[in-house]
Amino acid sequence: MLLTIIVFVLVLSFLVLVHELGHFLVAQKFKVKAEEFGLGLPPRIFGLQTWKDSNRKWRLIKGNKEIVEAEHKFGTVYSLNWLPLGGFVKIKGQDGESKVESDSFASRSIWQRFSILSAGVTMNIILAMVLIIIGFIIGMPQALDNLGKQAKITDHKMQVVQVFKDSPAAKAGLKIGDAIISISNKQFSNYGDLQKFVAEHTGQTLNYQIKRGQTIIISQIVPEIRQETERGGVGIAITETGIVKYPWHIAIWQGVKTTFVLMWMIVVAFYGLIKGLIFGSGLGVGLTGPVGIAVLTGEVARMGIVYLLQFTALLSVNLAIINFLPFPALDGGRILFLIVEKIKGSPVKREIENITHNIGFFLLMLLILVVTYKDVIKFGSKFKMVWDKMIG
Repeated sequence: MLLTIIVFVLVLSFLVLVHELGHFLVAQKFKVKAEEFGLGLPPRIFGLQTWKDSNRKWRLIKGNKEIVEAEHKFGTVYSLNWLPLGGFVKIKGQDGESKVESDSFASRSIWQRFSILSAGVTMNIILAMVLIIIGFIIGMPQALDNLGKQAKITDHKMQVVQVFKDSPAAKAGLKIGDAIISISNKQFSNYGDLQKFVAEHTGQTLNYQIKRGQTIIISQIVPEIRQETERGGVGIAITETGIVKYPWHIAIWQGVKTTFVLMWMIVVAFYGLIKGLIFGSGLGVGLTGPVGIAVLTGEVARMGIVYLLQFTALLSVNLAIINFLPFPALDGGRILFLIVEKIKGSPVKREIENITHNIGFFLLMLLILVVTYKDVIKFGSKFKMVWDKMIG
């Protein structure tokens, strides 16, 4: 479990740092001053600040010392901070102040401010593409439908993607993600043959050899006539999966295409979530917060580096989509105010925008707390185990 926490912190920090780096680089491109670019979150351990109008290139800032107004004439502070959770960039004038100063965010045109605000999302999408491309070059787990002609497939398996409630499979303890190695010592090259074999043995006890992670499990299951198919089955949905590898030039296209497919799927999922909240369906059991993501990250890391690459790419796309939602305190919310400014011909009052973002931030924190509470109830025993080990 300690590995889970370490890997989760590293993955989250990497994704957030890449996001903030996007804002930083585009701000630099438009000559907007970044007052501080931090690795980790405050309080500050130390920082290095570029020194202008002097023969010295850098000056050291010790501890969490506040940088006074007179010192802002110097360059960016590159800081290392105590909380190892991503990073941050503090851009001059992003909250509407210092509009008259030439190196302020507030002094830039709408399209330049839009570019700076959307750069973090763009970087997360680019990162996801790069990770997926690397995955396809070295070989990445994927469902074996609609593959390109040049795909090379290894580690072909039948994987459970759904277990129907109260079915023979559910009663036998089968879980989503289980791989079926054989049934009564018979192996199958495709799902059609497996389905036919099970249907032919309706009412008979079959020995399912299952691989769950690194563990082999034998389950005895009796197929029955299923209402959903009107034929013999054990109540599971299966997809054929394998490690898919492409030549590098094909992997680039596949990586780009897969990233946009992921983006569309996540947008649809968020639409369903928001629709459910509006019509009173609640958050839904599938919604996962920081604790749940940490547990999933640890489980994926144990499966191997390629699986972790794939999961990190998925998280990166999620982070991009979430940040682009037109909700106060998010990048998308700030962009929404730019759109209003463009339509009305003048910016929204700074006080109104700040209050709106503060309310949005409070609501986001409230949502995170609610989801985290649900995660702790679901996964709390695992974290209690690692805590007990840490304190002896």
